[in-house]
Amino acid sequence: MLSFRHIRTIIDKEWAEVFKNKMVLFTIVLMPLLFTALPLIMLYATAGSTLPGGDMADLPELFLSVCGDMDSASCMQVYVINQFLILYMMLPLIIPITIAAYSIVGEKTTRSLEPLLATPISTEELLTGKALAAAIPAVGATWLCFLIFQLLIPLTGASQQVRAYVLGPTWLLGVLVVGPLMAIAAVNFAIMVSSRVNDPRIAEQMAAVLIVPVLALLFGQVAGLLVINQQLMLIVITALIVIDIFLIYLGARLFQRETILTRWK
Repeated sequence: MLSFRHIRTIIDKEWAEVFKNKMVLFTIVLMPLLFTALPLIMLYATAGSTLPGGDMADLPELFLSVCGDMDSASCMQVYVINQFLILYMMLPLIIPITIAAYSIVGEKTTRSLEPLLATPISTEELLTGKALAAAIPAVGATWLCFLIFQLLIPLTGASQQVRAYVLGPTWLLGVLVVGPLMAIAAVNFAIMVSSRVNDPRIAEQMAAVLIVPVLALLFGQVAGLLVINQQLMLIVITALIVIDIFLIYLGARLFQRETILTRWK
């Protein structure tokens, strides 16, 4: 049985340490604000714009199904703004990697891990606390910036069709469901890597490989090879649930607290 008191102790300890790092604060605060400002600027810059000839022939054919009965200007804005949905899906990956990758290996280097492992806190409680300490700021920052984005969209001059699309199932699934699932995958993978190496920089670099599949979605949509819609989101959610379960199980099996301080030196 997990003790929530032990988990809360781990979370408080992690936050007390990581928030002293200016780079972590930059990642948690400034990066989400930047990712919020960019789509707002693009919406403002493209407000009232139309495609050449007033049609949508220049857009990828696969994307036209997303536009439905939208006018040319709204369809173009939806196409542009859909690229920034990837940014909101990347935030829960980028933010926790910095925290989680340092969580084990950082304590190895500062020799604060040994007294922690000597406490009655179980391995499951330790890993859960460290995972939540990394995931909560990431998901919280993403959701807060998405709320700010929604509140400021009317100031950009975007049409009602565009605003309705951003509040539609594709964006809500991406931000509210895919984002947290990606955060879970990121923190568990980063903690697993962190427990196997002795250099925090190596842990961060190895954990950053998780960003590659998200970038593949971005480049795939820009190239017209796929379209980020509700159906794709449901597929991604299903895949992430399976991946998260596997990483949680594998991370718990690989974390050997009896030998973690003496191996890979």
